[in-house]
Amino acid sequence: MGHITFIAHDGAQTAVEIEAGKSLMQHAMDHGVAGIDADCGGACACGTCHVLLDTTWLAAAGRPADEETRMLAMLSEGAATSRLSCQIQVTEAMNGMLVNLPEFQM
Repeated sequence: MGHITFIAHDGAQTAVEIEAGKSLMQHAMDHGVAGIDADCGGACACGTCHVLLDTTWLAAAGRPADEETRMLAMLSEGAATSRLSCQIQVTEAMNGMLVNLPEFQM
């Protein structure tokens, strides 16, 4: 179906196969991607699944809802391309997506 590549802060890469309908966070958890803690289990309540998307993929990921925007505002390493991976539902259109991980999670 396709793949998404997670890139750790140190440059290590982990490519995972896309499963449409699962969150980006769940993909990372299912494949043991280091750097995604997901302490709240995907409830948009902790910010420990923070990722940085390349601007090329922002449209495919969709716009963050208000709840996610509030959580993102609390991140110390937040950026214009920051998202919470628990709030991004993976689709086939994300084939080839590169997802950067911050050095530290909240």
